[in-house]
Amino acid sequence: MDNKYDVVIIGGGPAGLTASIYTSRDKLYTLIIDKGIIGGNINNADSIDNYPGFPEGINGPELAELMHRQAEKYGLKSITAEVTAIYIEGENRVIKTTGGDFMAKAVIIAGGSDKVKMGIPGEKEFTGRGVSYCTTCDGPFFRNKKVVVIGGGNSAIYEAIHLIKFASSISLIHRRDKLRATAILQDKALAETKIEFILNTIVKSIEGKDFVQKLLLENVKTGKQSILETDGVFVSIGLKPNTDYLKDLLPLDKQGHIITDEHMSTNIAGIFATGDIRSGSIRQVTTAVGDGTVAALSAKKFIDG
Repeated sequence: MDNKYDVVIIGGGPAGLTASIYTSRDKLYTLIIDKGIIGGNINNADSIDNYPGFPEGINGPELAELMHRQAEKYGLKSITAEVTAIYIEGENRVIKTTGGDFMAKAVIIAGGSDKVKMGIPGEKEFTGRGVSYCTTCDGPFFRNKKVVVIGGGNSAIYEAIHLIKFASSISLIHRRDKLRATAILQDKALAETKIEFILNTIVKSIEGKDFVQKLLLENVKTGKQSILETDGVFVSIGLKPNTDYLKDLLPLDKQGHIITDEHMSTNIAGIFATGDIRSGSIRQVTTAVGDGTVAALSAKKFIDG
């Protein structure tokens, strides 16, 4: 694979894929680097109902595949690797990755976010042995089993609804007395007899032998503790931007998001940020697509001088 490009895009979610469609169509030699599956977090969405043009909804992996195929039609290249650093070398921006080093005239950072960990006893030990952060990846392993989803936002509800086709029962645990998900998602979940809601509750520890067997729960209002037997735990309590490798390069906000202007430009010429990873993003597929468009046009303008 070549190591010199006009544009290198870090992250293959909706923002990165949209940017790649624009840059590739403009005949800018473009590479997407993603450490996971192209599509990012939308791969976890069983159905996206608010993306224009799909009145019956579309599942996340299918939308990602269509975007990726559209960009590849114009010459986009892709590689699976993790970016470890970016630095300036003359006229080039050098992107260091676990798959080698790449040079570009412009870089668009669209690396999105990772799932936040709970940091409780048993979580790390049982990851891959009953603890998961992706129902699309691991849901089929829990066919006819009892599972728990932890969280109360849109992602957690999506996870619970996706698991209906596999699990025998789903317990959704949320630390507050109300869910944070949109009303339409809450209505969908409440209509499902397989889903039980356990509110005002936190998980204190995950226990088992070779695999997860039970959770220690605590009611946040009464302090009463209880045991819940389960075969699996899906954690969906929030997202953390993938910016650890950028701390010494770019200004970040308190949550670690990249600070940009309205053109998606950072304070370093030729480096742009877009989508969930930038400060102020409202983390919707539609806004990520818009951000990706702006970043691509800004990158082309920069390259053209």
